[in-house]
Amino acid sequence: MRLDADWLRRPETGAVFDALDGHGVWFVGGCVRNGLLGLDVADIDICTNLRPERVMALAEAAGLKAVPTGIDHGTVTVVSGGLPYEITTLRRDVETDGRHASVAFTDVLAEDAARRDFTMNALYATRGGEVLDPNGDGLSDLHARRVRFIGDADARIAEDYLRILRFFRFHAWYADPSGGLDAESLAACAAGLDGIAQLSRERVGAEIKTLLRAPDPAPAVAAMDQTGVLAAVLPGASSRMLTLLTGLETGLTPDAVRRLAALGGDDVAERLRLSRSDSKRLTLYRTEMGAMTTPGALGYHHGLDAARDILVLRGLLSEQPVTASALHTAKLGATATFPIRAADLPDLHGKPLGDRLKLLEARWIDSTFTLTKSELLNR
Repeated sequence: MRLDADWLRRPETGAVFDALDGHGVWFVGGCVRNGLLGLDVADIDICTNLRPERVMALAEAAGLKAVPTGIDHGTVTVVSGGLPYEITTLRRDVETDGRHASVAFTDVLAEDAARRDFTMNALYATRGGEVLDPNGDGLSDLHARRVRFIGDADARIAEDYLRILRFFRFHAWYADPSGGLDAESLAACAAGLDGIAQLSRERVGAEIKTLLRAPDPAPAVAAMDQTGVLAAVLPGASSRMLTLLTGLETGLTPDAVRRLAALGGDDVAERLRLSRSDSKRLTLYRTEMGAMTTPGALGYHHGLDAARDILVLRGLLSEQPVTASALHTAKLGATATFPIRAADLPDLHGKPLGDRLKLLEARWIDSTFTLTKSELLNR
């Protein structure tokens, strides 16, 4: 099989291979997987039998910038034409502890493939696009959209317990939705879920947010719920609410925070180490889901995107989509400008002025932004 992708023929890509010409160099992992599926490729990863110091020397001799981003683990980032290419020396695991691996360099492609997580991630391609499948089942699994661990699933998970979450994330993004989840992999995830506790919250948060940005993560999250993985990550969360939400999100871009609000759970922001802005949004969404704030007020105070998200989340209670009227009113609020200023109330100062402005603003919002400046002042 041959890979045909635009990034394969970029002059910047060619310059990297030219610099390492005559040595074992292959594309690997996500760029090969996504390229074969016809999906966008964000990062181009390359592997080689060259040691990292030699990669740096050859790249710099060819006039390319080389950065030792992870040289202890064999990784060098080569910048060609302003584009980064991560180049990693072929490796084999020496020792693993469930979070990290000690590795040794190797010249054998099959050893590098054996240490990877899923069969569809252990695919390689030559400069000309010829696809190599050292494990023998990566291509068939990729074409079937089947996510499976390489070799013994329990052993792969014990090497790095984050692979449990990666399994569900990959299913959400790459699996055939009608095919179900691989039974052996599911059983291994359930058996190893206690190991999740030793993972950093930053790593867990990154995986969960990426999973929830998938077009429809509900089946994968439901499987997480059934195996106990969801409770291990987000105690108190309910996959049922996410399933309902995805049915109401027509036309909306997938959003991790909106979906976290639907999932529920305890101490989500802390457990997933959410950023300050995401934590603030999550708190707002959860607070307003059960509040009586009008669509216009939501749009006025929080903007159209947040108002729309909140209205969709409120629809979970009635299992009904947002009405066009509610969205229209939210949009009015998001674009409205309160016509009264402090200078319009010259006889008031301090707290009385602030109270009067708030009162007039509330009346204006209740009128769906129709009361004029003179009408508000005359009242």
